[in-house]
Amino acid sequence: MATRAALSASLLALLIASPVGAQETPGAPRGSGAGTGAPTPTPRSPAARPRGVVRASAVNPGGVIQSIRVEGNRRIEAGTVESYMLLQPGDPFDRDRMDRSLKTLFATGLFSDVKLRRDGNTLVVQVAENPIVNRVAFEGNHSLGDEALRNEVQLRSRAVYTPIQAESDRKRLLDLYARHGRFAATVAPKIIRLPDNRVNVVYAINEGPATLISRIAFVGNHAFSEGTLRDVINSRQTVWWNFLTSADTYDPDRVNYDRELLRRFYLGHGYVDFEVAGANAELSPDRKAFFLTFTLREGERYRVGKTSIESKLRNVTGASLLH
Repeated sequence: MATRAALSASLLALLIASPVGAQETPGAPRGSGAGTGAPTPTPRSPAARPRGVVRASAVNPGGVIQSIRVEGNRRIEAGTVESYMLLQPGDPFDRDRMDRSLKTLFATGLFSDVKLRRDGNTLVVQVAENPIVNRVAFEGNHSLGDEALRNEVQLRSRAVYTPIQAESDRKRLLDLYARHGRFAATVAPKIIRLPDNRVNVVYAINEGPATLISRIAFVGNHAFSEGTLRDVINSRQTVWWNFLTSADTYDPDRVNYDRELLRRFYLGHGYVDFEVAGANAELSPDRKAFFLTFTLREGERYRVGKTSIESKLRNVTGASLLH
């Protein structure tokens, strides 16, 4: 009986010491905060760091750089790499200067990745070179020839390829197509990798249909109807039978010329203060048509009153000069 009483007392003490609801998360280390609502910090693995991030903090400070060793370079001379560094043999291992050296190397556009590490008293610069462009080609272009497109892009054969430059050229090609009335065009740069760290750059183009003017409207016109003003300007609304002209294709330069034509027309009818306050081109959601709106300020119309000529010529009267 005494043994049973002692056993019961031990069980009761264990229950009091372990309240319900404070269970540990399986696999969590004791004292880590699991089960208490406190977040457990997750260490960031080196693989999770983005490429090219400054890693100078991982280099132990102190000591003097005895030499600099460049690794991974195949085309670019080690001396060229060292010339961009802000550290030279004899300088201390300074984290700030290593950070700035790393950023300077990236800014050259020659490398896709750069890492710095310390090997004893040697500063090791590990680089991965950007490839060289072997050839630039275009696919899917019909309305614009290869030569017109090649004059627009900046990547050239034997130039250093960078994704930033390829994206810049993509935007330049889109702007070119927009100037030719094709706002639905798409451009996708692709690279074909070749031996010896070379690439062919191919711009895959979908020109899409020409973006036509669906409607031309005028705001602020009182003296002349929209039909009359549409006959004045050079741009035209698209109609199915008018397939032999390109005047129904939206062209910003043509719209600027339309503004001048309207100014001349109103000036010829006595509206000296006339001005085109705005020419707004709104692209439809499907990027296939434009709605063109001209906002006008006609002003007052001036008419010529009584006209007379005073002549001081012998035998020539002013009245004779009026006829």
